[in-house]
Amino acid sequence: MHPTLDLVIRNGSVVTPESVRISDLGIFDGHIVTVAPTIAGVAVEEIDATGLHVFPGILDAHVHFNEPGRTDWEGLSTGSSALAAGGGTWFCDMPLNSTPPVTDALRFAEKRRLAGQKSVVDFSLWGGLVPDNLDQLEELSDVGVIGLKAFMCGSGIDDFQGVTDAATLRKGMKRAAALGLLVAVHAEDEAMARQLTADARARGSTDPRSWLATRPVEVELAAIRTAIELAGETGCDLHIVHVSSPEGVELVSAAKRMGVKVTAETCPHYLLLNEEDVVRQGAVAKCAPPLRAENLRREMWNEIGRRSIDTIGSDHSPAPPSMKTSPDFFEIWGGISGCQHAFPLLISEALSGAFPGAHALPALASLLADNVARRFRLPKKGRLAEGFDADFSLLDLNSPHELSNAALLYHHQQGPYHGRKSRVRVKRTLVRGRTVYREGLIASGRPAGRFLQPSI
Repeated sequence: MHPTLDLVIRNGSVVTPESVRISDLGIFDGHIVTVAPTIAGVAVEEIDATGLHVFPGILDAHVHFNEPGRTDWEGLSTGSSALAAGGGTWFCDMPLNSTPPVTDALRFAEKRRLAGQKSVVDFSLWGGLVPDNLDQLEELSDVGVIGLKAFMCGSGIDDFQGVTDAATLRKGMKRAAALGLLVAVHAEDEAMARQLTADARARGSTDPRSWLATRPVEVELAAIRTAIELAGETGCDLHIVHVSSPEGVELVSAAKRMGVKVTAETCPHYLLLNEEDVVRQGAVAKCAPPLRAENLRREMWNEIGRRSIDTIGSDHSPAPPSMKTSPDFFEIWGGISGCQHAFPLLISEALSGAFPGAHALPALASLLADNVARRFRLPKKGRLAEGFDADFSLLDLNSPHELSNAALLYHHQQGPYHGRKSRVRVKRTLVRGRTVYREGLIASGRPAGRFLQPSI
């Protein structure tokens, strides 16, 4: 044993993408230095994890923490705390909901400064790709953005315009490719969605089912096809976020087989909820692309089993209750708050039979951690192995309980999982060997989060 180990985790079931094995973890200076059946000796601190699973820290590459500017929606402190309570140890914040949005180096620097002061977990930042910032992409690359986010439809934010025409998106992708920058796209076809919305408005429709009908699967598929075509033309590294349908996953898989550099992210809500939840719950379950029919939800789990989906991100997108209240469902802000309850619930659902196979935990360790680290070039993250950061949570997989909004650490205690049953409880979350969350409480003291930029 290392003579000065800071921490030993004993007798936990350690989850890797390959297996689940009872092991000890030895930690020194924030890193895992030993993984063994038994680690002899005594460390400064020991944690008995008997009966618990040691799960790699969840890496959430898709959150909207809205700071600076919209802290009445969510902030970096509350958002990162909620993520830690859900087993998360890193996030990458989207560029659009802060005021101003992150579309140049100066705005990036301000968000990085605030996150360094407030985040309880490690973090990276997306930059924006909008029609009027193509000349700022190089400076965003220089300051260390994880990649660029573009909307192929309206973003809902006035000062973050969508790249809705193929010519501009092609130009942006070409510049991103030259800089070695990943481009993530919100893939919905603006023209199709706008026409369907206009038709619904002409009929005087205001209800949830009418809104759902304006965002059918084909709206997503049309945009994915365009994005893939442009990625093939430009050589751009493409990431399709929040893919909601098995047909969308198949488009990405087919493109991979043709040599296009493209990956697919889905979100927990497309695996846990369906369109009837939108009708029943209303605003808290509204998102874009929308929740799909139950048969498509089940098929998305089959895509998980086929390893066709690359990563899972929460797309945690909060808003004040006032923006979630209107008799006109079309006017309600779309976005699901989910980074705290969704990930443990996803594991619970998988273990309860949703995952089509016997290797649910290793598969989810890949989708929630290892694959994310690889995709976004974070070499010390995503695995419980020697040389990696000591980022993990201790999970009790046999702790049946009912989820409650009252336990949420978000700025606004609202979400679509209230009342759901779960068998998985996050007991403790550690970032680089430091406990940041334990038994419902965030650790006191200075926030532990550090900024990470992608490795070259």
